[in-house]
Amino acid sequence: MSPVDPYGSADPRGWDRPDRPLPWPDHDVEPGPWVRRPAVAPHLHADPRTRPPADPGGAYPGYDDRGPARPFRKPSGPGDPAYGGRPGPVNGRNGRHGPVGDDPEYPTAQLEPVRDEAPPMSEYPTTQLTPVRDEPAPAASEPPGRRQPGRRRAGGSGAPPTSSGKAGRNLPAAIGVGVALGALILVPLFLYPPAFLLVVAGAVAIGSWEMARAAGRADANPPLVPLIAGGVLTVGLAWFAGPDALTLGLAVTVLGSVVWRLGDGPAGFRRDVTAATLIAVYVPFLGGFAALLAAAPDDGYLRVLVTLVAVVLSDTGGYAAGANFGKHPMAPTISPKKSWEGLAGSVGAAALGSAVLLWLLFDVRPWWGALFGVAVSAAAVLGDLAESMVKRDLGVKDMSNLLPGHGGLMDRLDSILFAVPTAYLLLAVLVPMAG
Repeated sequence: MSPVDPYGSADPRGWDRPDRPLPWPDHDVEPGPWVRRPAVAPHLHADPRTRPPADPGGAYPGYDDRGPARPFRKPSGPGDPAYGGRPGPVNGRNGRHGPVGDDPEYPTAQLEPVRDEAPPMSEYPTTQLTPVRDEPAPAASEPPGRRQPGRRRAGGSGAPPTSSGKAGRNLPAAIGVGVALGALILVPLFLYPPAFLLVVAGAVAIGSWEMARAAGRADANPPLVPLIAGGVLTVGLAWFAGPDALTLGLAVTVLGSVVWRLGDGPAGFRRDVTAATLIAVYVPFLGGFAALLAAAPDDGYLRVLVTLVAVVLSDTGGYAAGANFGKHPMAPTISPKKSWEGLAGSVGAAALGSAVLLWLLFDVRPWWGALFGVAVSAAAVLGDLAESMVKRDLGVKDMSNLLPGHGGLMDRLDSILFAVPTAYLLLAVLVPMAG
């Protein structure tokens, strides 16, 4: 018995029922003109019950009238039934007869075929570049495919720079420039003291220029002409007329900067005047105390000498102790390289050297000399931190690049500018007491 029809019919179905037509037409009967040709190729119908019959008229090359559509086969050449029995060249990809290139259904047949030969080397500009050198083979303990931390390609732009010391300085250049600056100060100081006044005035002028130039990074434009002229005037008044004239020179410099700035209009006036006042106090006024030290009768050059020696010992002791033993940062947000160990080295070296030097030169008892060294060292460190804070606020590393290994002149004067007022006040008290 035949299985039950799954499509809802209760009648048994089988292939031996003559009263029901077959699910496909008889291919022996020629279809009449009323039969509509399928619009889709027979091989695109996956379901055999809905697949159209084979096309006996040759509308689909590669098919015949012997049953359901067969897989497409490539025509073998002219005269093949796939060409419709007509010899001749094949046009395009559909097997039509006609000259090559006139098939509107396949416009890509009109394109120029791809060349098999390689293009000239001029079309490959990368061949003119220098080939990358192979890296040396990794060590046995190094994992394959990875480089050790900090390792770079040889000859690359990221090659490590030449070492310049533990504190980031070019130490030979720094020592050479330091010796030259010391000679520039001490030679006129001992041979012809009035020439020392020119050295101080020139240092004040250069320092004012560097500060005004750095202030431009904060969109401030302090008037440079009255600052330099007033600074030189302040140093001269201190040399010839004493401390009261130094204060007068500061007032004249600030007033001259305000009047000069009025000519540029009100835009940014307060900002520029504030920057000018800061520069006038920081450079000419503090630098004028060096002129007061040198202008002291009989022993002015010795006062300048012990002050400079204390500052140099403070810087050298701090550098040596900080570079070798520094582990605890003192002011990481202002100067990350300064440590408490470096401060101890600065104070210790300055105290020891000043105790010996003041005892030999001024007959001051050693503990008073040590006190002098501690005070000068503390003032020098504060001056260094003050300029570091100013540079960090302005976003500059050095005030300029005038001095190799040091940066700008203000990068060397920062400690001295805070140390000379302290030394002037202490020596004014200690030396008369010893006498």
